[in-house]
Amino acid sequence: MNKDVIFPNHVGIILDGNGRWAEEKGLNRSMGHKKGYENLRKLSLYILNQTKVKYLSVFIFSTDNFKRSKEEVDFLMNLFRISFKSDSKVFEKENIKVIFSGVKDPLPDDVWSSMEYITEKTKNNTGGVLNFCLNYGGQEEIVDATKKILNEVINGNILLEDINKFNFSKYLYNDLPPIDFLIRTSGEERISNFMIYQASYAEFYFPSTYFPDFDENSFDEAIKVYNNRDRRFGSIKK
Repeated sequence: MNKDVIFPNHVGIILDGNGRWAEEKGLNRSMGHKKGYENLRKLSLYILNQTKVKYLSVFIFSTDNFKRSKEEVDFLMNLFRISFKSDSKVFEKENIKVIFSGVKDPLPDDVWSSMEYITEKTKNNTGGVLNFCLNYGGQEEIVDATKKILNEVINGNILLEDINKFNFSKYLYNDLPPIDFLIRTSGEERISNFMIYQASYAEFYFPSTYFPDFDENSFDEAIKVYNNRDRRFGSIKK
């Protein structure tokens, strides 16, 4: 890629289309999730090690996804349980720090244990940061942050007037920089409750490619689109 390319600091990806990818190939939807996770592992290493992106947040399971069939949910929970344990060695070796955004309940204990395991194994890594949004909802995150702030005010630790848009992020699940570029694969044009506070000034990109096929070349094409955007943040460029 051209050396003059500008890379976003924080990229968010909504991994959409795994199930449809499988169905169109005559496969069980779960096989699409397996293929999608394998692609995510490979793509995240490329993004955080081969480009200048420092933070990558990926939406892998929302709080609403528990509404899906028991078969599909059970497959995903097992995929997470196994993959986080085994991939801890990969991300530890590649110097990538893994964190999670979301809540514990009603995740199975063994899934939560795997999440804690990979977090602990990679906590001292100094390269890029991979943020898995699992059992996550953007509205829920804002509500939970508001409760934290309220408790801090009640306990006399902070003054209400001290809270502003610049320090509010400290009370979110993770204190991350704003999302610069948000990608949702599969052609769906909505963000579905994904990091709605962090994405307030993000550039959006909605490729029609299903996530299992969204590879390194697809990401490079997305970056070209990002470089053609005019980010003004409410001002006017002269």
